[in-house]
Amino acid sequence: MFRIFRPALTLFLAFTVLTGLIYPLIVTGLAQVAFPWRANGSVIAVGGKPVGSTLIGQAFSAPQYFWSRPSATSPYPDNGLASGGSNLGPTNPALLDAVKARIAALRAADPGNTASIPVGLVTASGSGLDPDISLAAAEYQRDRVAHARHLSPQQVQALINREAHEPWLGVFGEPRVNVLALNLALDKLHVAHVD
Repeated sequence: MFRIFRPALTLFLAFTVLTGLIYPLIVTGLAQVAFPWRANGSVIAVGGKPVGSTLIGQAFSAPQYFWSRPSATSPYPDNGLASGGSNLGPTNPALLDAVKARIAALRAADPGNTASIPVGLVTASGSGLDPDISLAAAEYQRDRVAHARHLSPQQVQALINREAHEPWLGVFGEPRVNVLALNLALDKLHVAHVD
């Protein structure tokens, strides 16, 4: 009986070692050599303490910060362990109610802003953890952030322009800005402005 199962068992053990041990070690080693910052999660540290990753969105709600896209992760928003969208279709009344509530919250946070609200500020991304917002979404929030930080809109716009990323290869995607990086740059600018 063992002779019959020996080839299958041998192949099982060989492939377990090859695909479960050797391959992951090789890929991990190559990633650590080729691009260690990305391989280790693109973590941003301030004063030696990690504050977030450029790859994972996080919630900001204070008026002096730029806000990310809404998150539809479960069981609570911005849950890095449960990436996913809401799965609500465009005709689902729950999606319409959520968008209306987000529009109302944005209008209440900045009542003087009569500009059109960019769709990225009222709809969640497919992952629910999008770390970037469009330039239109950043510019919509510019005056609120400038007012809360006692900065001019031009100073904040210059910061948005500095932190902006162009589409990949000039054609894939749209211009965007990383919310965490932008907010950390705002904190540095604010400290320099106060000093």
